[in-house]
Amino acid sequence: MLLGILAGFLSGLIGIGGGVIIVPALIFGFGLSQHQAQGTTLALLVPPIGLLAAWTCYQHGYVHLRIALFICLGFLVGGLLGARLATQVPDQLLERIFGGALMLIAFKMILGR
Repeated sequence: MLLGILAGFLSGLIGIGGGVIIVPALIFGFGLSQHQAQGTTLALLVPPIGLLAAWTCYQHGYVHLRIALFICLGFLVGGLLGARLATQVPDQLLERIFGGALMLIAFKMILGR
């Protein structure tokens, strides 16, 4: 529950996906494999967990509904394809891909546009 509160707080505060916090926490804190951590994170995203945070941002004019709709539709297809591929990749390679993605994002954010 505490992990969910922390991930939700950071998601609402700085807009990071909960998976950036939850996946590593499930691996290092709960001993799950990369596959289990990713699958568990995807399962918890099924309910509308970000609804209240999104509503708050929407009330302040910070939600572009058209963009959100198109990304959501793309996420449905991309999520399915990505999950199918992830189940075929060895756990250690999946960890490296995940870590590499986090590093690329971090470098981009630190170095700026």
